[in-house]
Amino acid sequence: MAEDDREEAFLVHWAFRRAGLPHQIIDVRDGEATIKYLKGMPPFNDRLRYPPPRLLLLDLKMPKVNGFDVLAWLKTHREFNSLPAIVLSSSDFHADLKKARDLGAKEFLTKPHELEDLVRLVGGVHERWLTGEQPDSAIVTSLAQGTARTEVESQMLPMSPSAT
Repeated sequence: MAEDDREEAFLVHWAFRRAGLPHQIIDVRDGEATIKYLKGMPPFNDRLRYPPPRLLLLDLKMPKVNGFDVLAWLKTHREFNSLPAIVLSSSDFHADLKKARDLGAKEFLTKPHELEDLVRLVGGVHERWLTGEQPDSAIVTSLAQGTARTEVESQMLPMSPSAT
């Protein structure tokens, strides 16, 4: 999980535990550390301690290298084509959603305000991306408003053929 806000990171960890999900979540605090982690560079070169991720939860607004830059980097490194990058952001701007989609994000999720909504959100991420069955197209949700976006917006983040 690439998240610079420690409180937000704590809440995501809490939501995974609350949902009863067994996943190991490793935190990185900025986009630069995210890229180092993915490349297995120090201090993340011990792959027993820092295994390759099955999913990347990515905040957009981070220091050093932002989430958009991480998505752009991922797009140029074919070895990460099958890594689902899921944006988890406080932004609900359509321009951010479009840019994230264009850069290869599989989903764009808005951070909810209610804790139980966050539990449902991480449960949905688990169901869609960590159970072994990936969706044909990603669902764009905004639990902060309590409802899914429209059908048209839900189809804005199609899976790449190489990820299915």
